[in-house]
Amino acid sequence: MSSIQPLGDRVLVEAIETEIDQIGGIYLPDSAKEKPKESKVVALGTGGTDNDGNKIEFHVAAGDTVLTSQYGGTEVKVEDKEYKIYSQSEILAVIKK
Repeated sequence: MSSIQPLGDRVLVEAIETEIDQIGGIYLPDSAKEKPKESKVVALGTGGTDNDGNKIEFHVAAGDTVLTSQYGGTEVKVEDKEYKIYSQSEILAVIKK
């Protein structure tokens, strides 16, 4: 478990490593692809409120696998592990298994 606690409606995620594709003998790492990335939700923030002061519920939970934008979020590194912090609205989808 990480020692980072997101605030507000933010969500801490850890990227799920995917296989490197090979096309015609050339390896294409994820950084060369422009597609959403799968990530695992590690921790949720403290919650947010809308303009009327109503509490906004999280649509994800710790342990969920989600799709996130490759270029979104804020990168953080803790104890040699890399994470990203996204606002809940930046998460594209929850992957149901």
